[in-house]
Parts: sequence; C-alpha cells; structure tokens
Amino acid sequence: MDSEDSAFVPIFVYAVFGSSRQLAVGPVALVSLLVSNVLSSVADSSSELYTELALLLSLMVGILECTMGLLRLGWLLRFISHSVISGFTTASAIVIGLSQAKYFLGYDIVGSSKIIPLIKSIIDGADKFSWPPFLMGSVMLAILLVMKHLGKSRKYLRFLRAMGPLTAVVLGTLFAKIFHPSSISLVGDIPQGLPSFNVPKAFEYAESLIPTAFLITGVAILESVGIAKALAAKNGYELDSNQELFGLGVSNVLGSFFSAYPTTGSFSRSAVNHESGAKSGVSGIVSGIIITCALLFLTPLFEYIPQCALAAIVISAVIGLVDYDEAIFLWRVDKKDFLLWTITSTTTLFLGIEIGVLVGVGVSLAFVIHESANPHIAVLGRLPGTTVYRNIKQYPEAYTYNGIVVVRIDAPIYFANTSYIKDRLREYELDVDSSTGRGPEVERIYFVIIEMAPVTYIDSSAVQALKDLYQEYKLRDIQIAISNPNPEVLVTLSRSGVVELIGKEWYFVRVHDAVQVCLQHVQSLKSGSSSPQSRLSFSSATDLESGTGRLSLSRDRDSPLEPLLSKDR
Repeated sequence: MDSEDSAFVPIFVYAVFGSSRQLAVGPVALVSLLVSNVLSSVADSSSELYTELALLLSLMVGILECTMGLLRLGWLLRFISHSVISGFTTASAIVIGLSQAKYFLGYDIVGSSKIIPLIKSIIDGADKFSWPPFLMGSVMLAILLVMKHLGKSRKYLRFLRAMGPLTAVVLGTLFAKIFHPSSISLVGDIPQGLPSFNVPKAFEYAESLIPTAFLITGVAILESVGIAKALAAKNGYELDSNQELFGLGVSNVLGSFFSAYPTTGSFSRSAVNHESGAKSGVSGIVSGIIITCALLFLTPLFEYIPQCALAAIVISAVIGLVDYDEAIFLWRVDKKDFLLWTITSTTTLFLGIEIGVLVGVGVSLAFVIHESANPHIAVLGRLPGTTVYRNIKQYPEAYTYNGIVVVRIDAPIYFANTSYIKDRLREYELDVDSSTGRGPEVERIYFVIIEMAPVTYIDSSAVQALKDLYQEYKLRDIQIAISNPNPEVLVTLSRSGVVELIGKEWYFVRVHDAVQVCLQHVQSLKSGSSSPQSRLSFSSATDLESGTGRLSLSRDRDSPLEPLLSKDR
C-alpha cells in the first residue's frame, strides 16, 4: 500500500461518480496523518496488519460517505458558508505553500498543518540552507508564474497556462539528468506496475475503528467539499453535495479493493488542476490514464524529477488561492462575514486545518442560530395615497395610526425565538409616538396587528406564546389581530384553538382591512361607545382610509370589510 495505489483507482471512480469538475481525488497529508496516528497505536507500520487495517478503514469511510449521499444528507454541507470556505482556502494555501519550502531550502522541516511549527522549523534549520535547490526552485516558480500570467492576459497564449507544470517538470528532469546535481533532491525510485486486487480483511477490528472512520469521514468531507465548493464558485457552477458524497464514498469503497487507504479531494492537486484549466471530470480520467501509463512504463524517468520543481508547481498553484480580495470585499460589505472569514483563516493557520474548518463551521452555525433566535421584526406604516403597509424605518414617509401598532415578523416562529418576539412586541406597545400618528388622539395602544405573511411555520411553543400573549394583552384591554397567515400556519392555529381564542373576526386577508376595522373600534372607544364589538362605518370611504372622518354606529352586516374567517365557519 502506498500513495501511488491510492491515486490510481479512486481518481477513475470519482471522475464517473463525482460532481466537481476540478477536484483531484487521492491521498492527502491530513487524512494520511490521521490514519497514521490511529493505526500506529494498533499495529507496526511495517506489518501486514497495519496495511489490512488501512484498507478496512478505507472501506468503512467509503460506506459512511455513500450512506450520507444516498440519504441525501448533503444539505448539512450547506452550512459551510462562502466565508468559511474562503478563509479555510486562504489559510490552507499558506500552510501548504510553507510545507513545500523544504524543497527550496534544501533541508527538512517539521510536517505540520500549523503555521507556527512550520515557521519555527524553517528558522531553526536556516544554517543548513542550500543555494542550488533554492535557485532552481525560484527559477521554476518564476517560469510558472510568467506562463500563468501570459495565459490569463492573452487569449491566444491560453495554452501556456496548462503547459506550465509540464514545462517545469521537463526542464527540471533534463537539468538533473544532464548535470546530476548532488545538492538537489530528486523524487527517486517509484515501484513499477499496477496495484493488485485485494479484499479488505481484519473485520474483527471494525468496531474499534468506527470512531476513527467517523472522524476521517467528517474531516475528509469538510476538506474535500470545501475545496470543491471553492473551485465551483471560481468556475461558475453549482456543486451537488449529495453526488459529491456518493462519489467520494464509491471512490473509497472500490479503492479499498486495490490497496488504497482513505482518500479525499487533494487541495494542492486540485489547485494544479484548476490552474491548468480543467473544465470537466474528463480531466480526472485523463489524469488516471496518464497515471496508469506512468506506473506501467515511465516510473524509471520520474526518479530524476527534482523535488524543488514539483514544489514550485504546488506553490504557483496555491498562490492563486490566497483570497485576500475576498477579505477586503467582506470588510466593505458585511463585517459579520469578515469576522467569520478571519476566525476561520486564523484558527486554520494556528490550530490546524481540521480544527480551523470545524471552528469555522461552528461559528457559522452560531451566527445562523443567533439570526434565527433574533428574527427581524418591523413596525409597519401606511404609504401615503395607497393601501400598502411597509417598514417605517425603510420608508420614513409611511405613517401609523394612533392606538394601533402593525408588526411584521420576518421569520418562522418556533421555540428558540418566541421569547425574543414577545419582548419586542411589548416594546412596541410601550414605545408609542403619537406625534407622527393619524386618527383619533389616544394615549395608549388598543390593537396589535401581526402581519404573518412571512411566517412559514410555527411550532407548539409559538402557539403557547400566542396564547400567553393574548391573555396578557386581554388583561390590559388590548386586542390581537392576525393578518394574512399562510394556510399551514392557519391550520396549526386552528387545531391548537388559537383561532377560537382570539376570535375568527380578528383574522384578515390584508393589513389594510385589519387596520380599518381596528381604527373603527379606536374611534368608538374615543367617543365613549359602550359596545366596542359593534360594526362601525365612516361617513365616506375617503374618511375611512384617512382615519379622520366622523363615525356613525351601524349593524350593517354587508360591510365590504370581510374577515379572513367568518364567524359561522
């Protein structure tokens, strides 16, 4: 079992079943590190058991990923926001770029996914610095960057962008073959031939590997989908998360039968794929065919490839993934998203890739929960000359009516936000500005109209909150009116008894209908009527809509203002 085996079968399988057009599937450092850390505590790395456990782990990870894909749990990945992906991508690019520095500097540095150990190791080994690999790597990097720039800036030279990595490999190999520089490390011997079919065994260890399989699955999916979504955004297409999960799962399941340990989307190879101009999954099939031919016939040639040339290819690829422009954009547009970007990139840099992604997703979920638990609530006013009611903060010209407050709740109502909504409604009741209101001059609120058009769902906690609110208002002689609830919400209110509790006559199709009826009652209360439930009419339609007309008591049941629910319904 080696990394070449892991890069062979999965890349073919993913090209068929995956959804990303640029993602390169294969062995990655993070998953390799997790596999090594767990299995080394069970078996010696040179033993047959170690290999069997790695193959079994690959099978288990693949089954978990396939199950998530088939159960369509890809929606869970929607909580990985663009800010998290961008911050993760930027930090990972920096870490991976620094990890390649050892091939430029000519000495080993510690293998870590954290920036501080990498920088410390680079500084500590500075006395071992070697000029030849540094000069050769720098020249290769310069060639790659120039070819990339020319390929982007001039359409007729677009082929140079794809030719860059091949040019660096060919030039580096020729130099090493001709001059045999002893101070420049080469790739060295690569085993020749294709991996053989091998059924995973050691199932007696499966139970003990379950936690590890879940950990690797989570990290692999977050890393792979994070990379795939970033590349999809850069290339202007949507990513199917469920297909992505299934494609990764099938890759691992079939790969486990051909000596492949757990694989996922490779950050560096995907970046190279993207920079080379890959536009479809065919690039994966082509890469697989090339790997097949290389394993069969070309491995003797690869031993002369300078590692600094390969490092230059990786560095040139990840430079384009340092998304500082996105950070500047987020700072200008949304400080909250900028904070999320900063938290994700910082934790990824200093605490490691896996922790960085998990922290980023966790903070992102915290923001979502906060927004859901503290929904936007607007006080509505009437736009002059219309029967339309809009947010008075957004439309300062909109006016309100004395004694009536119209409130719109812009979110589903459920257990997490009922307390917040009740508190805000109490605030609106107390915060009465009669100087800008129209209609009869009253000193307090008599009616609270709740516009429920944006409310798509209410749960049992919300129902109980409405009942409590109604009873609380009733003690203070305040009536609740409901405007334009959607059918599902109305059914819930009806089944729970809230419709009967509030009264069917207080449910309206339009806010304007509710306001007119409430305004009639306010006028009646102002004039000292002893029957506030009486139907009232203005002397004219104009007076009715302006709230300034004189009133006359009426029992007319043919009023054009009909409630949403009739009393005898």
